[in-house]
Amino acid sequence: MSWARRAVARLTPCAPRLAALRLRQLSSAPTLRPYQEECVEECLLSLAAGVSRIGVSSPTGSGKTTMFTSLLARLPPLPNAYGGAGSRVLILVSSIELALQTARVVAAAHPELLVELEQGARFRASGAADVTVATYQTLHRSPARLDKFDPAGFKGVIVDEAHHAAAPAYRSVLAHFDPAVAEGPPEEAREGSAREGPAREGPAREGPAREGPPAAARPVPIIGFSATFARHDGLALGTVFDRIVFHKDFLEMIAEEWLCPVRFTAVRATIDLSAVRLSTASGDFTPTSLANVVNTPAVNRLIVRSWLDRAAARRSTIVFCVNIAHVEALTAEFRGAGIDARFLHGGTAMRERRSLLEDFRAGVFPVLVNCAILTEGADVPAIDCVLLARPTRSRNLFSQMIGRGMRLSPATGKTDCIVLDLVGNSERGVVCTPTLFGLDPESIDDATLDEMQQRSSSDSDSLPPPDMTGEVPDPSAITYEEWGPAELQRAMLQRTRGVLERMTPNAWVDCGDDIYVLELPPSNGYVRIERDSPHAETDARAKGGPADGWLGNYFARNDAEQAAALNPFTRRGSVRKVAPYRRPRLLLHVDSLEAALRGCDTFATSLAGRGLGGISMLARNAPWRARPASESQRALVERRLGLDKMRAAGAEHTPPLPALTKGQAATVLTRLRCGAKSRWEREASAHNREVRAQRKEHERRARETVSVGPLSR
Repeated sequence: MSWARRAVARLTPCAPRLAALRLRQLSSAPTLRPYQEECVEECLLSLAAGVSRIGVSSPTGSGKTTMFTSLLARLPPLPNAYGGAGSRVLILVSSIELALQTARVVAAAHPELLVELEQGARFRASGAADVTVATYQTLHRSPARLDKFDPAGFKGVIVDEAHHAAAPAYRSVLAHFDPAVAEGPPEEAREGSAREGPAREGPAREGPAREGPPAAARPVPIIGFSATFARHDGLALGTVFDRIVFHKDFLEMIAEEWLCPVRFTAVRATIDLSAVRLSTASGDFTPTSLANVVNTPAVNRLIVRSWLDRAAARRSTIVFCVNIAHVEALTAEFRGAGIDARFLHGGTAMRERRSLLEDFRAGVFPVLVNCAILTEGADVPAIDCVLLARPTRSRNLFSQMIGRGMRLSPATGKTDCIVLDLVGNSERGVVCTPTLFGLDPESIDDATLDEMQQRSSSDSDSLPPPDMTGEVPDPSAITYEEWGPAELQRAMLQRTRGVLERMTPNAWVDCGDDIYVLELPPSNGYVRIERDSPHAETDARAKGGPADGWLGNYFARNDAEQAAALNPFTRRGSVRKVAPYRRPRLLLHVDSLEAALRGCDTFATSLAGRGLGGISMLARNAPWRARPASESQRALVERRLGLDKMRAAGAEHTPPLPALTKGQAATVLTRLRCGAKSRWEREASAHNREVRAQRKEHERRARETVSVGPLSR
């Protein structure tokens, strides 16, 4: 059907509602930049090699729409099951604004092609156009509208903002053209519920996968384009795309002068991000929690004052906030300072949103404040200042925000773009431009990328040589390895070194937490030295002063065995239930560990000198300590360590107990009796939580690193 006949059909009441967008242009397709031509060629080569699902990573302002507009005309027809060849192209986008913008660009570049829109209640395509631009929400919500697009008639599906494509709603649409694209488990985050306006057609998809129209002879190629070809929420893009065939970083683009020069200034604010909650899905700060520390009168005044100092002469400033309340508060702060600032957010009506963007593009007002609206798809080349009023841990989000100001715009007199970056404490993985170069955010003030690269290089050159003396711990054991049975054994068998060996010749055992224990001859139990709590002196003075209560930092006691416990059977043969130790006897309370050890050694030696086992029982270097442990001692150590239960429970990597001496067995049993295992377990639990958090953070950052090559699932 011709364009004229379509126009007449739309005016006929009984005709089906069709909305075709046809812009007649005399100009031909734009000339591609060298890297754009390279990208198109790489895509065509990969498709020719049989890779049917490919991704392109290129920063905001690099002309991704121009790339895929050129590519769609050069895609070869795809043989289908009917003996013909598919020649149509579907372009999937995430919003009506992107759909309209993309359709205009494609129609202007290829006036010979029929371009149609499929979106909401207003735009309904025929399914037979050369190019159809559709929002994925519309096709996901209405199986009937998706079924119009017979895969046998298509040669390619292009996905804009392709980092969204791993979401279940996207995959359900893409699986219509390539069944190998899995729809994913139902528990995954539903990104298909993104806002698309009030129009909704038909129920959401439920139940088992639906059988579509006849498939093509081979899957329809799926080509994704994105400035941030990575996800920080864990959904694997490898479920949709096999490999990235082209990648260009924004730093390269600026160096090659395809994007405008950028200057950076860190706005250092006294905001504490340590208590801000993190999203379990994305790993970034949760908006509500972040707004509690960022959206304050003091911080908002600092932001506006920084803008007045650094960017008041700028033509167009885009401001990124945390949430709607932050948007409104910061806009009010700008207007209170006499600046014509306006705002938009998810609650802004579509007509008002378009009017605001048109006035902003035209330079009617200088500051536009938003949250979560203009990170994608906003094409305002005149933006020459980006104000980041929301800290983020996401490299993707950071790149999207600063990318709004990187487009070249010589027509508006734009020469560069300044980025004002609100920075709090950076210990929680906050991403800002200085951290990309390993620099301290406080040191960045009106610096260019070249200056930061030079400073980063000079800082690394000036570092002192590493200290190669002494023992260097294995970094993997500290950062990435969780503690388990092997670490428990090492902790319990660790020798008592250093200060104790210098202070005493006796076999004192360090049990951790400033607890030191010396085994005494039989029936005399042990001597235990402990350190007072940090508040002991304060508590003692509060009760009557140092002379009445406070005696020192260390106290020692003797836990001696009950005489009855040595003979547990009564005359009638029944087991007597008696406590194994008498009430502890306080030996001393002194102000130093050395004094405590000296006093306790005197007490222990006096007991040994009475013939109750001999002084050789106490000495660290006593010959008996070097003899091999008996089987009963080894069995007791294994049982007390819980290794037998670990093996019975199927715990992985439970190592066998190494060869022990009698002295080592005595040390382990002493530590276990004095609670060292439970203390180690608490420490190990905290360590393992930290390791898992570090590993999760490492994996999150790795997902945001993009390079040419295969994608993992």
